[in-house]
Amino acid sequence: MSRAKVAITLDESTLVRVDRLISQHVFPNRSRAIEDAIEEKLQRLERSRLAAECAKLDPEFEKALAEEGMSEDLAAWPEY
Repeated sequence: MSRAKVAITLDESTLVRVDRLISQHVFPNRSRAIEDAIEEKLQRLERSRLAAECAKLDPEFEKALAEEGMSEDLAAWPEY
């Protein structure tokens, strides 16, 4: 994957906290710490967007759609 260099501005206290994590060997460097933080935030946003879209679904309609044609298939299933 290609990489691009960007410049960012951070609050001094945030930078101190990031540097502390680097000194504790949580991250190898500032770039990796910031990249991981951005990636985690993006994943959270994507999951919350998916949850919001799922909340819009009609459970009864989705159930009916999933069960459509099941009556024919059920006859072919073995008894348990």
